Amino acid sequence: MNEFELRILDFIREHLTCPFLDAVMPIITKFGDGGIFWIAVALLFIIIKKTRKTGISMGAALLIGLIIGNLILKNSFARIRPYDLNPAIRPELLVKALSDYSFPSGHTLASFEAATVLLIRDKRFGIPAIILAVLIAVSRLYLYVHYPSDVLAAAVLGTFIGILSCKLIDRIYEKIQNRKQLKTE
Repeated sequence: MNEFELRILDFIREHLTCPFLDAVMPIITKFGDGGIFWIAVALLFIIIKKTRKTGISMGAALLIGLIIGNLILKNSFARIRPYDLNPAIRPELLVKALSDYSFPSGHTLASFEAATVLLIRDKRFGIPAIILAVLIAVSRLYLYVHYPSDVLAAAVLGTFIGILSCKLIDRIYEKIQNRKQLKTE
């Protein structure tokens, strides 16, 4: 599997790289660094009463994804990064080499978790967020730091976690509302 995926990454490197994308892709990928951008968006939504439920759902998704993706799956699979299998690429990397494992892509996972929540809660925010999540995912391939399966698995898992977190927070809100109604009766 690694050999086939390396051929895909090599194809991207040989046929799609250009000075413009070499400049833009490291910037796009920064939006996924540590989930900081998505955490900031979630906190902003939490502060605003009208969007609080969305922010809480995003926060829940990001926390679940951190536990499942970064703490459990990355360490369970312990998949080395593509540039470590193709050492000739390492000096040419456009971003700093990473010290953690490759599977799944944490940038892609966090981006799809947050973007899925935004899409479910408010399409005005969700559609641009999905576009950004896809761009972040593509940047991880372009930059040679993840295999295609790392990114695809993270996108699927992130979407699932985003949906799950919305359902979980909806249920919690419903229980809180029911308790408030019982107290007023």
